[in-house]
Amino acid sequence: MKADAIILSVETATLRGSVSISKGNSILGQLAGEAQVSHSNTLLADINRILTQTGLQLDQADVFAVATGPGSFTGLRIGIATVKALSATLGRPCAGIPTLEAIAHAAGASTRSVALMPAGRGEVFAQMFSVSLEGTVTALDSPSHITPDSMIDKYGDLEGICWCGDGALIYRERIEERARQRGFGVSDGQIGKKHPSSWRFAQPEPYLASHIGALALAKVATAQLETPGTLAAVYVRPSDAELKAK
Repeated sequence: MKADAIILSVETATLRGSVSISKGNSILGQLAGEAQVSHSNTLLADINRILTQTGLQLDQADVFAVATGPGSFTGLRIGIATVKALSATLGRPCAGIPTLEAIAHAAGASTRSVALMPAGRGEVFAQMFSVSLEGTVTALDSPSHITPDSMIDKYGDLEGICWCGDGALIYRERIEERARQRGFGVSDGQIGKKHPSSWRFAQPEPYLASHIGALALAKVATAQLETPGTLAAVYVRPSDAELKAK
C-alpha cells in the first residue's frame, strides 16, 4: 500500500473520544467529542463531519483505524463495530491500535513512558513503553489493571519516567509524593540531559485519534494491517457483567 495512505481513525476508548483523517504523515482533519455524550449517539455524525471538513468521500479512505483498548467497554464495542462495518462494506483493511500505545505516542520521545487510563472503581490501566524520536513505540511490559498504589510501587523507583494519559493527571499528587520520596525532580516539560532521573507529566492530548492514525501508518509500512475478522478488542480486565456472573 502507498506511503501516503488516507487513514480514517476512530478513538472511542476514552469518554471524550475523537476522530481524525490523515494522509501519510499529514493530519487533514481532527475533532474531539464530548465526554457527556455517548459515542453511540455521535460517532457516525462525527465521521460525517470530518469528511465534510476535509472534502473527502468515505470510499477514498485506504485504511480504517481504531483504538482497541483498554478503555470503556461500551465505547470500544461501538468503535470497533463501526470500523469493522466500514472495512467490510468498502473492502478496505483496518488497523487496531492499543489505546495505551497511542497515549504513549502522544506524549513524545521517552526512554520510559508510563501510560495510564482510569479503569473505574478507583483503579487504572497501566503500561510502560519507550518512544523513539521517530515515533516508534515499543512495549516494555504488558498492560495491567491495577490499583494506583500498586502502580506507583511498580514503577516508582525508576528514573526518567514520562507519565502520560488521564490516569496520570488524576493521580498526579500520589505520583509526585513518590518522586519527593525518591528525590526525583518533577516537571511538565521534556526531561533534560542534566537531570535524566527527573519525571515529567505529558500534556493531555484531546485528539488521540490522530496518534491512532500515525501508528496505523506504521502498520501500513510493515504490512501488518488487519481484516474485520481479525480485529479484536483488548479489554485487559473482565467487564462488570462478567465479574457479577462469577
